[in-house]
Amino acid sequence: MSVIKEPSFRESVDMMFNRAVSLMDLSPGLEEKIRVCNATYTVRFGVRLRGSLHTFTGYRSVHSEHMEPVKGGIRYSLGVNQDEVEALAALMTYKCALVEAPFGGSKGGLCIDPREYEEHELEQITRRFAYELAKRDLIHPSQNVPAPDMGTGEREMAWIADQYARMNTTDINAKACVTGKPLNAGGISGRVEATGRGVQYALQEFFRDKRDIEKAGMSGTLDGKRIVVQGLGNVGYHAAKFLKEEDGAQIVGIIERDGALVSDKSMDVDAVRDWIMKHGGVKGFPGATYVENGAAVLEEDCDILIPAALEGVINLSNAAKIKAPLIIEAANGPVTAGADDVLREKGTVIIPDMYANAGGVTVSYFEWVKNLSHIRFGRMQRRQEEARHQLVIDELQRLDDYLGDAWSMSPNFKDKYLKGAGELELVRSGLDDTMRTAYQAMRNRWHEQDNVTDLRTAAYLVSIEKVAASYHAKGL
Repeated sequence: MSVIKEPSFRESVDMMFNRAVSLMDLSPGLEEKIRVCNATYTVRFGVRLRGSLHTFTGYRSVHSEHMEPVKGGIRYSLGVNQDEVEALAALMTYKCALVEAPFGGSKGGLCIDPREYEEHELEQITRRFAYELAKRDLIHPSQNVPAPDMGTGEREMAWIADQYARMNTTDINAKACVTGKPLNAGGISGRVEATGRGVQYALQEFFRDKRDIEKAGMSGTLDGKRIVVQGLGNVGYHAAKFLKEEDGAQIVGIIERDGALVSDKSMDVDAVRDWIMKHGGVKGFPGATYVENGAAVLEEDCDILIPAALEGVINLSNAAKIKAPLIIEAANGPVTAGADDVLREKGTVIIPDMYANAGGVTVSYFEWVKNLSHIRFGRMQRRQEEARHQLVIDELQRLDDYLGDAWSMSPNFKDKYLKGAGELELVRSGLDDTMRTAYQAMRNRWHEQDNVTDLRTAAYLVSIEKVAASYHAKGL
């Protein structure tokens, strides 16, 4: 029996790029310029830990400098290698172009399992990695701005920002050298929830158009839709929580590394998250049925499947058995190019990673702007907004008093209307606007261009055109 060879993540990105470019009229030279990674730096550095010297290997890849700074996360994982980092950097280029964040694409990684080290050891390793990158301008507010990714978070970003500031004591914009920082270290409200929140806004926009819903063979709204989430990390957790609490969706499956939970009724996402924090996995969670082979739950009957963890989880071995009519890729590259072909044949609608998880880089952009402007959003206008709203409320109150029982203001209208937008509200508003606008650009291609049969091709088309336009404007 011949084994079907699955394309690697890098090959998958290349194949999807090629599929889109074949529908475009780009000169071969420009096509090649957009395709290739500009530069990848490999750094190997030693850190003295537990009485001996340990050598670590890290990468920072810059895919496209059609706009600067370049942007992209740093992941800590044993699976990190040059191929993966370069493919992720390419995705970042297209992702930023698609959501109109003015960045080129980059990505970084450190080949390490963060769970094997104490906090103080991780800090030493991170600071040394940051030092190696910063002295080559691979961390710099106007050239290269990293962010968190798999295995990293606010804590690591704070260490990196501090390390950069120590090396550049007179750089007034030092805080803007990295995004995803804690609030008290120059971060922005709503950054932690951003990618999950973006997944929610993407699905909301999908369900606003009957044509989209019909393409997936569905009906109705998000309310009551049964969802299976794979990976309850930062992205999966926030997406599931918001979709359940605010849109009435039902979380009927949660897949984690030690197995999965399934339930007839919607699960309590916070309770599952707390259980994982305490017990290291989902096994034994009292409110649902435990399934040891977690991957099998990807094939469960549901309305929406949200792979939010690793790449390549939906591949040639299980693609034909996936029942969900709608998949939204909250992770990077969870569907391989081979599986993508199988699912497209079946009529499954896939909202692609390049768009679906762009909430993170969008809010990172807002954080970078905040750092450069040295003022939090909402500080100037919030109270003025409230004062103007107060005028309307006062007039309505006079009317309310005058009309007596005949008419009165709705309960809690006053409180809701009076509240001026603070940073979190403004960030969510900006993210919602970004996700809607980007989706509409993809949707128009999908429905109006005969040779575009899926959203992924539409996403690549829109983004590659924007990158090409940037190069043209540069005179290349």
